[in-house]
Amino acid sequence: MPGGFETPIQYLKGVGPRRAELYHKLGIETVRQLLWHFPRSYVNFGENTEIASVESDQICSVRAMVMSKSGEQRIRKGLSIFKVTAADDTAEITLVFYNTKYAVEALSIGQEYFFYGRIGGSGFRREMHTPQVFTLADAERGMLSPVYPLTAGLTSRIVSANMAQALELTAGERADFLPTEPRLKYQLCELEFALCQIHRPKDTASAEIAKKRLIFDEFLILALAMSSIRGKRSVETGYQMKEESFTPFYGSLPFRPTGAQEKAVAQSCRDMCREVPMNRLVQGDVGSGKTLVAAACCWFAWKNGFQSAMMAPTEILAMQHLETLRKFLEPFGMRVEALTASMPAGVKRNVKKHLADGEIDLLVGTHAILSDGVDFLNLALVVTDEQHRFGVAQRVSLAQKGNHPHVLVMSATPIPRTLALMVYGDLDLSVIDELPPGRQPILTYRIGSDKRERAYSFIRKHLDMGLQAYMVCPLIEQGEVDIGLKPAAQYAKELADGPFSGYRVGLLHGKMKQADKDSVMEEFKNGSLQLLVSTTVIEVGVDVPNAVIMAIENAERFGLSQLHQLRGRVGRGSQQSYCILLSDAKNAESRQRLGMMCKTNNGFEIAEFDLKLRGPGDFLGFRQHGLPQLAIADMAKDVGLLENAQQAAKDILQVDPDLSQHPKLKEQVQRIVKNVGEQIN
Repeated sequence: MPGGFETPIQYLKGVGPRRAELYHKLGIETVRQLLWHFPRSYVNFGENTEIASVESDQICSVRAMVMSKSGEQRIRKGLSIFKVTAADDTAEITLVFYNTKYAVEALSIGQEYFFYGRIGGSGFRREMHTPQVFTLADAERGMLSPVYPLTAGLTSRIVSANMAQALELTAGERADFLPTEPRLKYQLCELEFALCQIHRPKDTASAEIAKKRLIFDEFLILALAMSSIRGKRSVETGYQMKEESFTPFYGSLPFRPTGAQEKAVAQSCRDMCREVPMNRLVQGDVGSGKTLVAAACCWFAWKNGFQSAMMAPTEILAMQHLETLRKFLEPFGMRVEALTASMPAGVKRNVKKHLADGEIDLLVGTHAILSDGVDFLNLALVVTDEQHRFGVAQRVSLAQKGNHPHVLVMSATPIPRTLALMVYGDLDLSVIDELPPGRQPILTYRIGSDKRERAYSFIRKHLDMGLQAYMVCPLIEQGEVDIGLKPAAQYAKELADGPFSGYRVGLLHGKMKQADKDSVMEEFKNGSLQLLVSTTVIEVGVDVPNAVIMAIENAERFGLSQLHQLRGRVGRGSQQSYCILLSDAKNAESRQRLGMMCKTNNGFEIAEFDLKLRGPGDFLGFRQHGLPQLAIADMAKDVGLLENAQQAAKDILQVDPDLSQHPKLKEQVQRIVKNVGEQIN
């Protein structure tokens, strides 16, 4: 059995196979992964808040005595609620526990505890849902107690006990991987101190010193990993191109491209004339004209005698791109074809044959392009749409179809530059920050449920005019514990039977088969459906110029950038379009976020605001990139440390490009690089 860091989590005292399964849900399988599972905050037992003074939505710790416990209340199958009343000298609070009978049974009436969590309720009624519970004995062990990210069945007390054992088990192995020079230059503590004090801090200052070092480590290792992937570009491309005038291409268009589009095209084609492969991200807001940039680059490759491929996340989006690209490129004599999984076998065979023979200049498709037997004669340019839906590894797979082809990535997800440089660190960046002339801004309104009937009437009025609308809701299953929210299927039925009786209402959600999703979307696109009830699966989707209203239920539950993406589904035609945000949220932050949506249509402004407000979290879905979720760093709050770490990475690589002089650091970097299917040479 491996020892120390690599000890399987189940062999820690008190864990065993059953509890190990709970840890696996958190991505923890070894002692190393446990030690790098950091607290998200601390309960400071010396700073408890009086119940009467707490504000709604505040996260805090209250010291209170258990007064009474209710019996089990079954809300529905699979969901039970237990309520506990506790009080201090100032007021009472109701503690709500879900499916955790054992936690409530462990509480003794008349006994004081520390309860930590987010305050809810209204008026003088205070509530705390799924609080973490600490005993007075916990407080005696230290003023600060860590609060860990958990899953049902694990408590912070259990994790802390296992963490103490893990620290003891690895005491002789925690050699520092950070070189002395950057550690001293940026005034960072040693790894030994950081790991001990982040999990068992003697005071707030020690916890902050530990946190600073661990944040720096995360940024440094990620920066080195991205540099490693970028280093793969040192290979020569087999498709170095020669400059061509774009006058014929631009002259064929029925409109004049924006300056930002022309700049992105120029940057891309300059890259394709170099000896190393292009790796460029073209980032533009919804409707900014990224497809035109892709078309121009494919035209440029064709003028140089080479093939291109474009990959989209869904069949219906691929077919939409096919239609658009044919309009741009076929007048020049370019042969543009599609390849998707649902095509008849005979059609697929023909496409593959013509592709291998070089008779197809541009192939548009889904991940079917990645399959074996899809061979190009001279694939020089790979375009992927909505990169965050594919991930780095899939981009690498498509690029391997040629002799180090050029890669162009398009994303309509507005990303703050700081975040883009880290997440897309292996790519150069072009930003299309202008919208084509003539597009009307989408008018956005936030309303409470008291105005719901007026909103329905407004939507019906537009449907009666022959236009269409979306209604988006955040959940699709009752299993996602959240009282008061309806699954999409139930919501669609209630709308179709009630306020939209007599209208053609469709339903789209993530659990449907892809063919069924495509079928519903096609019905909506061709006008067979008037109102489409959907979850966020339509966030990236087809253009339906006739859809002019986007109504979003429980809008406060979405990230701002996600709301902006949803809003971008309308406003595609000449009609004035609207976005209606339905929300009864009372807390200031939610109202501030939704107010920002009503104030601007600029996705980059919204993304910067969103990042500052809530941090990156799963801002882009790091795991979809093949990159790790940041465990402790926050790109919005820790910009200074991010910049220091990026500079340290440059300094280290300048004297040790392959990290051969820093084997322990290289080992840390390889763990990330391995996730994207690459290795440091």
